[in-house]
Amino acid sequence: MKPTYTMDDMQWHMLIQNVAQHFNDLTIKRGFQYFKQGFVHQLTMPADGRIEAVVEGNEYYSVRLNLESFSDNHCNCPVPSNCKHMIATLLEYANLQERSVHALVNASSAATFKQVVKPSPHAASSRLAVQNADIQKAEASAKLKAQASQLTTLTISEWYDLFEECIAPLGMKIPNAPYAQSALASIFTIKPQLSPVMEQLFGFHAHLFVLTKLVKPLQQGHQTNFYMGFQTQIAADDIQELMILSLTKELPLKAEPERLPHVTETLAQLRTHMLREPQNLNYFLDVYIQIWLHWVRPNLTDTEIYKTELQYLQSAKDELGASLSRLSWMLAQSWMHFYLSEDQQAWAMLHAADAAFIVHADHVLPFLKILQSTGQWSRMSPWLYEIGPLLSSHRNNNLHDYWMYWEESLQHLPEAEVSMWATLVRMLPYTEKIYEEKLLAHNKWQQWMDYQLSRGREPLDYRVGVFQPIEKNAPELMLPFYHQAVERYIVQKNRDSYKQAVKLLKRLSKLYKKLKQEARFEQFITVFSNRYSRLRALQEELRKGKLIP
Repeated sequence: MKPTYTMDDMQWHMLIQNVAQHFNDLTIKRGFQYFKQGFVHQLTMPADGRIEAVVEGNEYYSVRLNLESFSDNHCNCPVPSNCKHMIATLLEYANLQERSVHALVNASSAATFKQVVKPSPHAASSRLAVQNADIQKAEASAKLKAQASQLTTLTISEWYDLFEECIAPLGMKIPNAPYAQSALASIFTIKPQLSPVMEQLFGFHAHLFVLTKLVKPLQQGHQTNFYMGFQTQIAADDIQELMILSLTKELPLKAEPERLPHVTETLAQLRTHMLREPQNLNYFLDVYIQIWLHWVRPNLTDTEIYKTELQYLQSAKDELGASLSRLSWMLAQSWMHFYLSEDQQAWAMLHAADAAFIVHADHVLPFLKILQSTGQWSRMSPWLYEIGPLLSSHRNNNLHDYWMYWEESLQHLPEAEVSMWATLVRMLPYTEKIYEEKLLAHNKWQQWMDYQLSRGREPLDYRVGVFQPIEKNAPELMLPFYHQAVERYIVQKNRDSYKQAVKLLKRLSKLYKKLKQEARFEQFITVFSNRYSRLRALQEELRKGKLIP
């Protein structure tokens, strides 16, 4: 549940500053642990800038926060002020506001990172040097702002030259969250007043630029796999999350068609990074998919842009050679074919990518989301059939979402049911649970029972309620299932297995009675008891179960 009041960018930056000012790094880290463990409960906002919550600790503590005056904050824990329970509440609040939790976690260290060396009060020369440095800094800032005022006339590449100058004073620091925050802050200081489209493009490229600074230096020429440090990964994840979030906001390009060249250059910049990305990373690929999904497709109905993009992608193979990121390259082409309704070509690229690499569910489920939202049900069934096997892996936990698309598709196109069953069988054994559930849901009792018998499943592994619809509609199907399991339990020859066998025999007795074949059961149990007359423990259990006298 989101808070009643939303936080704007100014309030967010003030919150980061207040956390850095009022909490030390150790308290923040302890509060972060409480947040991660889900110890914050009942968070509410009785008024704008006011937060109340209950935080679980040695006992439950009541936290009341005033975001405009941290000196008024209160928690009834033993710590007199600025405790970990307050931090945990602030982190939960930031998470509900869809802000970067890690920005708050790193607030204290970021503040330390930004500190500058103060001039010595005892050295006039030092004061003069600092004054001169401040003057030079102010002049450089004024120059950058003057150049930035002409952003609309500059190319995206020229924007990046300005960004380089903005972050030059930072030097090449450790690529972590504080560095990323400082770099973004430096870039945004030169942002002039811009139109809505240019405002969104500026924010997007500022983050894309910083993301490249985090990722690119670590590659060191390797285009297969590389491993980044934990702090760098956290920073890169946060930047990517902000970029994807910004893309979900509508880009009003139709109101500013003259900005189309900036959009196409944006695509070119992103494509360049994506096609050189190491195979084990998806930072640029994920953003590439989302920008076409949210910014390009809603604004440009002409298919030429997709055809042109395909040409760029296809030519990249020869241009980049061994440095080409083949997974991203193939997935990008599948998306362009999809937008052009060239489904066969799109599937071919997806299957080729899956054969050589691991295709994540996040890269294929959006295809289904588009088909669902646009009501393209005739395309939906073939797409479900083709991409189902790509999800047939223990690595993917998205089968539920996938089958929800199937259910909705069948509502609009009932004849697709045949294809659904074929897909389920293709995806076994990973779809075993779903396959069984759907057989029961569609009253396919015989197929369900045949599957259980072929798998050697045990009736006692299921809740009794699972069998109720079968016992009601086709009770005779349960007989071989129970009989087969009884014999398996007897072979084990131990007291527990005999008890399990008797449970099933009692169920069989009820089934034969329901089928009005009591005499047949009596004949069976007599033969059964005589066959195993030497198994004393079994005979005892049969008597306890009142199956024999």
